[in-house]
Amino acid sequence: MSTDDTTETESSCGASETTEASTESSCGASDTTTETESSCGGSSSTGSSCGASESTEEKVESTVDDFDAEPGQLVAVGLGPGAPEGMTQRAQAALLSAEHIVGYTTYVELLPDEITEDADDIYDTPMCGEVSRTEEAVDRTLAGNDVAIIGSGDPNVYALAGLALEILESKGATASMLDFEVVPGVPAAQSCAARLGAPLVNDTVSISLSDHLTPMPTIESRLHAAAKEGFAITIYNPWSRKRRENYQKACEILLSHRDADTPVGIVHGAGREDEQVEIVDLGDLEEMGESDLVDMTTTIVVGNEDTYVHDGRMVTPRGYESKYDY
Repeated sequence: MSTDDTTETESSCGASETTEASTESSCGASDTTTETESSCGGSSSTGSSCGASESTEEKVESTVDDFDAEPGQLVAVGLGPGAPEGMTQRAQAALLSAEHIVGYTTYVELLPDEITEDADDIYDTPMCGEVSRTEEAVDRTLAGNDVAIIGSGDPNVYALAGLALEILESKGATASMLDFEVVPGVPAAQSCAARLGAPLVNDTVSISLSDHLTPMPTIESRLHAAAKEGFAITIYNPWSRKRRENYQKACEILLSHRDADTPVGIVHGAGREDEQVEIVDLGDLEEMGESDLVDMTTTIVVGNEDTYVHDGRMVTPRGYESKYDY
């Protein structure tokens, strides 16, 4: 990066820009600023409690009028469980077609070499950088690049497809302008259920214990309602050092509506090298929070009142037995 007071520099997207006081854009938007922050949302690192750069959540608020190029295409791509064989062919094709790939560092590291080596540029942020990296993806697209923003599972399940559309709107752009597309992936609920047998073949509800965006009282209310109505329940983001009480409260709520011997499937790191699978009784679930099995990469599947275990696999009857002899 140049240290001249004012100089013409080349951004990582191939667009030229004028910067002052050692600033450089990574997307091609023209900006004049005295901060060490990209006009696309990238920033210099300062520590924060969640491990991401403290300034990565500050929106630069560039708009569609700040870009002169013909917009590229923005694609939200779901990677599925994480391993290359768990990705759909459509997802792989979309990533190979993208010039730039934007994502959470952990998800970028899951990409096969053929994809990362083929990309012109890759931009990643640590945990808690959701807004900054999504804005980065949008701005790079407005600067004329074909961009893929990635996430595990499916882009519409606790992911960033909706945020991308919100940021597009806030910038005065539209989905049609960027030919915005969502490439679905296998959600964690389905990939984990496949490891457990057939626990989700009837009515199910998915709930995240992360209170980063949803207040815990709301999460508790949803858990009460789902458990009371007899749904099988998939729990995302069950445990972290900061969410220990959330996990314990969830176990209490479930036990207030379900028998202690209700089967519960625990899948850690589905489809990844550290994958672990275990089926326990609901009454033993809380103590599992103290094990290495349960963390933010774990998905928990709580059976309904009819779920049982046979030959090491969870089975939730669909109801055929009431209509057919077999």
